[in-house]
Amino acid sequence: MLPLSGEREDAKGIISERINSVDTLRGSSTLKRGFAHMLKNGVVMDVTTVEQAQIAEEAGAVSVMVLDKLPSEVRKAGGVARTASIRIIEDIMDSVTIPVMAKCRIGHVNEALVLQETDVDMIDESEVLTPADEFHHIWKWDFATPVVNGARSLAEALRRIEEGAAMIRTKGEPGTGNVAEAITHIKKVNDELRMIKAIYDSGDNQDLVRVAREFKVSYDIVEATAKLGRLPVVNFAAGGIATPADAAYLMSLGCDGIFVGSGIFNANDAKERAKAIVLATTFWNESDKVKEAQKMIDERQSMLGLDVKTLELRMQDRGGSA
Repeated sequence: MLPLSGEREDAKGIISERINSVDTLRGSSTLKRGFAHMLKNGVVMDVTTVEQAQIAEEAGAVSVMVLDKLPSEVRKAGGVARTASIRIIEDIMDSVTIPVMAKCRIGHVNEALVLQETDVDMIDESEVLTPADEFHHIWKWDFATPVVNGARSLAEALRRIEEGAAMIRTKGEPGTGNVAEAITHIKKVNDELRMIKAIYDSGDNQDLVRVAREFKVSYDIVEATAKLGRLPVVNFAAGGIATPADAAYLMSLGCDGIFVGSGIFNANDAKERAKAIVLATTFWNESDKVKEAQKMIDERQSMLGLDVKTLELRMQDRGGSA
């Protein structure tokens, strides 16, 4: 079980209320990280319509992420990508029983506040949308709604967690149908976790101080993460996942679950592919089940993948220096 501690006394997002003679508490780190725990071993699917959200729920998705356009469509459209229409978000919330998430732009506090007022279950401060601030992410401790952030390395992940992120997703390269970058990022995080774990086990506190300085985070979070040997919050994989085998492989690398964007609804067999990816994510360590899932899809129906080495726009780089 991951630790659910990590409260800040100055967190403005913690709200005490009395409802029907019952004292309630919202926005605590325990609740926000605990919500992410409830999604573990599941699939979160990007959707743009009520119909897609219903397909995702029927396929067994643990949550849906509402966008105005799928990542691949954002890439093609160019221009400025913003948060989805509130009316669409509310329509989808009314049409499904699973949690509903929505994306806001990096650093755009008011987009996040609007989503919180809309009562989404989680906010994704996402590089898929055009960043509002390249150098500052949202201070997530001020929100009662949990926030998920992307990361390409342990340093990025820990910086986002110190800002109050309740969940991390390794970025990958969204909208490409190419899983290579997602694999690269989770392997990098794993390598860096092993490195700080070895330093912690050796008792070399000065070296942990050096790592904290390099990562631009506090010593405390480096020490706590090194002691754990993994991220102190739930970590999903994202970016370029298009097949059941992609999902199973990322789960085998230690991810807690999967975000799937364009890979499902840009394919010509969306219903079957959605079910297949859920099956492979659930039974990732059973090769016969993964084969069964892979057999449910037709590669000829897959979205056309992109070579990440030739991309003009690398979404994964957005917000990485902050």
